[in-house]
Amino acid sequence: MRILIIEDDPAIAANLYDYLEAAGYVPEHTADGVTGLHRAVSAQWSAILLDVSLPGMDGFTVCRKLREEARKDTPVLMLTAKDTLDDKLAGFGHGADDYLVKPFSLKEVGARLAALIKRHQGQVVPGALRVGDISMDPRTLDVDRAGKVIRLPRKCLHLLQLLMSSPGQVLRRAELETAVWGEPLPDSDTLRSHMHTLRRALTADGGANPIETVHGIGYRINALSNAP
Repeated sequence: MRILIIEDDPAIAANLYDYLEAAGYVPEHTADGVTGLHRAVSAQWSAILLDVSLPGMDGFTVCRKLREEARKDTPVLMLTAKDTLDDKLAGFGHGADDYLVKPFSLKEVGARLAALIKRHQGQVVPGALRVGDISMDPRTLDVDRAGKVIRLPRKCLHLLQLLMSSPGQVLRRAELETAVWGEPLPDSDTLRSHMHTLRRALTADGGANPIETVHGIGYRINALSNAP
């Protein structure tokens, strides 16, 4: 998922860039409003992180032009030191989807960003997830394979939900770790151990292993039957 960062503070921009890259996103940074608007309009983005006080063109104007002139509905999370109610209302009035006041936690940026992207993709209240003969109800976290109930620890359930939400796609280790544990882990043993537990539960009745390790990158789930 590609994220555009429009921020003129080099330190803040660098922190955001590094955090998002470690979380599995593909960030790009611009430092002024005019260039930011051009990049926002000329490419496809999963979301935009937009500062308000920018050289060339302020963030409010960038957001308004993005919505009214370019007719783009890309999720926009405004990041600004302006913290009054009027400032926030101005942000929403110009088309922002969310508003976060500086200084902020990178984890909160990540959480709000993920929520905006899910909402934009229509995943806020998802239906049952199905990959091959495996199904999961995201609301109750009930899992079954070929009609047989599978019991899993909570973090394994979260991992399975992430994989089943993007069947056939490789999810990077850092992306999975950030989603489940809140940050990339210092080593891969924890994620590997949970993946082992998840695989063992899914194959307990002799079915084929649906989770593939893509060495050096991450994992993906494939649509396989429960036949031995």
